[in-house]
Amino acid sequence: MSALRRWLHDTAGGLPATFWYLWSGLLINRAGAFVVLFLSLYLSDVRDASTALTGLVVGAYGAGGAVGVLLGGVLADRWGRRATLLWSHVASGATMVALAVTGNLLVIAVLATLLGVVHSMPSPAYVAAIIDVVPPERRSRAFNLQFWAFNLGMAVASLLAGVLAEASYLALFLVDAGAALTTAVLIAWKVPETLARSRRGAATGGVRPGGATGGGLRTALTDRTFLVFVGLTFVLAVLTTQTSTILPLSIRADGLGPSAYGLVVAVGGALIVLGQLFVPRLLDGHRKHRVLAVSTGLMGVGFGALAFADGLPLYLAACVTWTIGSMLAAPPNAEINAELAPAPLRARYQSVFYLTFPAAAFVAPTLGGVSLQYLGDGHWIVVGGVGLLAVVGHLLAGPPRERRVAALWSPGPPGSPGAPGSPAPTSSGPTSPVPGGGGRHSPP
Repeated sequence: MSALRRWLHDTAGGLPATFWYLWSGLLINRAGAFVVLFLSLYLSDVRDASTALTGLVVGAYGAGGAVGVLLGGVLADRWGRRATLLWSHVASGATMVALAVTGNLLVIAVLATLLGVVHSMPSPAYVAAIIDVVPPERRSRAFNLQFWAFNLGMAVASLLAGVLAEASYLALFLVDAGAALTTAVLIAWKVPETLARSRRGAATGGVRPGGATGGGLRTALTDRTFLVFVGLTFVLAVLTTQTSTILPLSIRADGLGPSAYGLVVAVGGALIVLGQLFVPRLLDGHRKHRVLAVSTGLMGVGFGALAFADGLPLYLAACVTWTIGSMLAAPPNAEINAELAPAPLRARYQSVFYLTFPAAAFVAPTLGGVSLQYLGDGHWIVVGGVGLLAVVGHLLAGPPRERRVAALWSPGPPGSPGAPGSPAPTSSGPTSPVPGGGGRHSPP
């Protein structure tokens, strides 16, 4: 029992109340995230859209998300974390209600684009708020718990959504809207504005790479080392997004129903929920770029194996493979993202990082719908090949990035990274997962 208590304290102790309210809001919102999982089936089954048109409409959701994640980062740094979180969740609920009662495909495409915008806006604000309120020595635990809650909610959503989709797609939309609005109420009631804390931290020496304090999005968009990392994360995001865009269409083509798809996604979420809290210690001492190479390779193999899957057992086996890859990728991705981001531009760097997920949500269904229609199972061979190519990218990009990070955190003048009084790099303890964010484009 004492060992269990020590593990619980090490995993979840020492975190402020505001973090737990943010964590609860994320869990509630994610547990009701039904629409994104079943949007492609809704369009094809209820609105009689072709496979290619379904891919385009779902891709419009991803295109909106690309705008929303950048907008969310800018607003979170200027307007405030709390205000961005609150109003984006209110807008999400209202947009989903509108989608539930709209039958025109053109209007649905417009609303799907808007939904992508408001779904993506919370991600950088959630991460920035957590960094604002959680002490540096506890941030790895905080992000690990955040990622865990994200996937616990996903597992719940997958199980409930499969049942709701077979009973009523209208209920699917309305329950999702209710979850978003409940999260908005919780944020309005319990989450204070944290932007002032971030500004005080920057003023007292919390300045990260190069001491940058200005430049906005331009700084992040011209940071070449950071952009190489973002590009490789985009490949991972394209692989991951297959589960919510193309996978349900593939499962249906093999004669399986929505509940089978819900079970596949739930198994992946359950595996993460059961094992993710133990992953950081497992990876301690291993170089991050090598871990990312292994994890991306496993994801490539898992999705590539779907070319040979024609029944539920094979889909489940492939799901286990790519989920293990996703679990391994989470900690090093979060560490690298934290190490390269300047404190005064914290939310904006986060927004560029999170841009990979809505961008993938556009590319994966837009190209994937056409690919699946014309290549059939060959689509999964292409996806697997892309994942294996990214393995080489990680092995090549890792060493120069590590040298850059080492230089940034070397001792320097007061207030510079590595100097006395500056925040310690997050790699000084067990690693942390990819920040889960609060939007629906966040990493699985």
